[in-house]
Amino acid sequence: MGCVSTVAHVGGSQVLGIIPIALAEGNFAGKIVGEELRVLTMQDWIWKMLDNSDTFIALPGGIGTFEEIFQIAFWVQLNIHHKPIGLLNINDFFNKLFSFLD
Repeated sequence: MGCVSTVAHVGGSQVLGIIPIALAEGNFAGKIVGEELRVLTMQDWIWKMLDNSDTFIALPGGIGTFEEIFQIAFWVQLNIHHKPIGLLNINDFFNKLFSFLD
């Protein structure tokens, strides 16, 4: 996400990095560009993401990425939000997920 946020910031977009304190203090965040907002828990993190995002775009990642995708998608079903959700399917990364959900 660091590369994406850097390019967006350089291109003039507003960038807000929301990070749980434990990840920030553990140096898992990398370089932060734009504004930074630290939150206490991962649950606080996902709610702040919802409050501050116009859309959700998932890049290939690990188990945390899948957890976030499913939580945000489930919230659409619960009518918590109706924001667009996109998956950047680099090298067919999400193809098996698409097959599973089909």
